[in-house]
Amino acid sequence: MRLLLLGGTSEARDLAAHLVAGRVDVTSSLAGRVAEPRLPVGKVRIGGFGGVTGLRSALAGYDAVVDATHPFALGMSANAVAACAATGVPLLRLERPGWEPDETWHYADSHEEAAALAGRLGNRPFLTVGRQELARFLPSLRRHAVLARVVQAPELAMPETWELVTSRGPYTLAGETLLMREHRSDVLVTKDSGGTYTWPKMEAAASLDVPVVVIRRPAAPDAVRVVNTVEAALGWVKEQSCAFS
Repeated sequence: MRLLLLGGTSEARDLAAHLVAGRVDVTSSLAGRVAEPRLPVGKVRIGGFGGVTGLRSALAGYDAVVDATHPFALGMSANAVAACAATGVPLLRLERPGWEPDETWHYADSHEEAAALAGRLGNRPFLTVGRQELARFLPSLRRHAVLARVVQAPELAMPETWELVTSRGPYTLAGETLLMREHRSDVLVTKDSGGTYTWPKMEAAASLDVPVVVIRRPAAPDAVRVVNTVEAALGWVKEQSCAFS
């Protein structure tokens, strides 16, 4: 069986390692939006497919697909659903669970809503929402003293009041606490990404009594099986392998 693994997350890399060790013919696909991505073991392709049409053509070379992209990678996940439905290729969604809800957090259904909330809650926001979403925060936070942390600098022209930090997790509680203290952050804005890599910022915010704005996850695609662990994904791949044996 030939498997296409849509990756870019720690879960995708973990799954790829297990599949390669199990001698599954797997190719990991990365979007190529980061200059130096963390590469999984095994075969890797980098770059987009050219929308649904391009992905449909690419699926001629695969028997199954696991979508293990970021929980907020809406475009790629939607393309995978459409392409697999059109070609009949089995599709599984591997998505890490979100963080356990906290009654002290302020929830938002969009980045724009989160920006407006942050503007009301503080004057020195700490944004950890990814470089592709920063432009959506400009209307509400252009004049705020924003600290924006991203893996790679955006092409966006940053306001003079904004400070950019480029780094990549995993992070530590001590490091996050120091960063927020140095910036005098008075509100943290994040997506409900889940996982442990960036959780220390949530602990730091709690210890510093800094309010947290959390952008809710989009709803999972309909009619697609979703699992939350690498072990469950491995079980699904085994099921598909039996169908081709």
